[in-house]
Amino acid sequence: QVQLVESGGGLVQAGGSLRLSCAASGSTFRINAMGWDRQAPGKQRERVALITNGDSTNYADSVKGRFTISRDNAKNTVYLQMNSLKPEDTAVYYCYVDLRRPRGDAWGQGTLVTVSA
Repeated sequence: QVQLVESGGGLVQAGGSLRLSCAASGSTFRINAMGWDRQAPGKQRERVALITNGDSTNYADSVKGRFTISRDNAKNTVYLQMNSLKPEDTAVYYCYVDLRRPRGDAWGQGTLVTVSA
């Protein structure tokens, strides 16, 4: 089992910045990749960013150039630096891990990000 605890959400004005953090615990040796999903009200959950064990990154087109994902392997923590935030970034953000041996997925409980116009 891998447990995920997010922090860093909150209310920010458009154009502002926030940094999300997610600390993993438990069977962290099973982690293949870490990332962030988000779900806005009335919309489907979408993958925002992903970082592999080899530090390859992938971003949704909607956040490229504004968001940066990084990880501290020693702390089993992944971060999402969000700059130039827009009202459409308002969502619950979920930490995500891709697991191996056996294959699986896990998500945190989510942290709310609200961007006011």
